[in-house]
Amino acid sequence: MQKTIYQPGKKNGIVRKIETITKHGDRIWLGLNFSMGVVIIVLMVLIGILLWNQSAASRQEFGLSFISPFARATWNPVNGTFNAWPFIYGTLITSLVAILIAVPLSLGIAIFLFELCPAWLRTPLSLLVELLSAIPSVVYGLWGIFVFLPVVIAPLGKFLGNALGNLPLLGILFIGPISASGSSRLAAGVILAIMITPTIAAVSRDVFMAIPNSQREASLALGATRWETISKVLLPYGVSGILGAVILGLGRALGETMAVTMVIGNSISNSGSLLKAGYTMSSVIANEFAEAVSALHSQALIEVALILFLMTLVLNIIARLLVWRVSRKSSSEVRA
Repeated sequence: MQKTIYQPGKKNGIVRKIETITKHGDRIWLGLNFSMGVVIIVLMVLIGILLWNQSAASRQEFGLSFISPFARATWNPVNGTFNAWPFIYGTLITSLVAILIAVPLSLGIAIFLFELCPAWLRTPLSLLVELLSAIPSVVYGLWGIFVFLPVVIAPLGKFLGNALGNLPLLGILFIGPISASGSSRLAAGVILAIMITPTIAAVSRDVFMAIPNSQREASLALGATRWETISKVLLPYGVSGILGAVILGLGRALGETMAVTMVIGNSISNSGSLLKAGYTMSSVIANEFAEAVSALHSQALIEVALILFLMTLVLNIIARLLVWRVSRKSSSEVRA
């Protein structure tokens, strides 16, 4: 019986066959990945073209005044005058409030879960955080209407209006009074913060999990405290991943519809106050598109969708460039 003797530097038939299969498998896998990437790009381009074509009459009628904060026209479907600035402002201010609240809270949760939490408690808490991110937005909206708004937002809005409403510059954001129900831009921002916190926390926790233990051990060995290790070693090391988590949260905040529609009050207001009811771009589309009174009204709503699409795309591109720049800087520092 002839035995197959393995000789270093030479490849027998079985090894060559395995390498051939693996090589073809890699080519198929790379081809599938490339094809999916092309499909995603094509879909985004087609969506943009569709929104652009379907909003032609609105763009031709109103031009740049449609998005201008200085235009006198308001959103009036009966008179056929449309200005989307109140919705753009509502989307930006509620997303900003959500990010300002959610980011430090999410980082605190992620740091506690992986760096400070006892081992026996880490898994149950991690599962609860992931479960919160899976709750449908309409459930958050119902909870907000019946529990959170009357119990938390209404008293908080009254306090902020009394404490900050008379300040020279900051007071513009807290001009009251808030409605008795609590429906306001502030309510929408806080609800969005609650909704995006589990997402940012879960991704940030995975970032901390991916940091090598050698980084922690080296810092502690040099005499750093636990807090110094977290703030001066782990956070700078994982900043690119944390920014990616914030991007995911911001994307959900910008496009969220149901929960925001249920708590923001759905009122076109010229006031910039967080304590007043308002609209976001997604909520006005959800409320009015099915009942549009004219073709121009429908096309104005489609133009609002186009602006939301472009805004989300631009913000994500800027954020991805920021992540790339930070990650490149971090990797260069590590090599140095």
